[in-house]
Amino acid sequence: MAIDSSLFQIMYTVSSSLLYPVIILLLLAVVSSLALIGEFISEYSKRHRNVTQLEDVGKRVQDSVKSSDFDFAATHLGELKQNSLVMSFARDAAAHLGSSAATSIDWLSEEYEVRMTKNLEYTKILSTVAPMIGLMGTLIPLGPALIGLAEGNILQLAHNLMVAFATTVLGLFAGIVGYVLTVVRKRWYWQDMADINYLLECMEGEE
Repeated sequence: MAIDSSLFQIMYTVSSSLLYPVIILLLLAVVSSLALIGEFISEYSKRHRNVTQLEDVGKRVQDSVKSSDFDFAATHLGELKQNSLVMSFARDAAAHLGSSAATSIDWLSEEYEVRMTKNLEYTKILSTVAPMIGLMGTLIPLGPALIGLAEGNILQLAHNLMVAFATTVLGLFAGIVGYVLTVVRKRWYWQDMADINYLLECMEGEE
């Protein structure tokens, strides 16, 4: 029994010592989620997709590549006005075409797929980890709350329950923000990658 009591005491002490780190992490997650909302609004305001111009540039690039006029194809790519990810790919691809290094375009498109995945990683992690941290912040104060209830200390009970509920709300808030931003951005980036693949096919001279 003494060993069991010692183990339980160690477990309780360790779990209780995690409360303040958990609260700090939750506050950081909430601040980060607010910053991500601002970044999301800024990104949304800058998104611009012109399908007509994209098709026109793609056809001109395709014709230039078929005639082996890579410099002209690079010039057309530089005229593209689309979403930032697509424009960035077009500029990088134009540099490769300008040096007649067309074989590296496939590698470049894969690099942009990795970049797209990287852009989604943070909000994915936030949407998954924040509720877990919030759950930790909910469970940790319940031990002292039950002790306060057993001792008739209503003030201790109320304080710990307040902390438990607050951490739950903060964790869910950050998780919801992360989830929503991940879903919306994933749709954006899939559309951008579809446009990039279209440009890629045009640079390869495919019909």
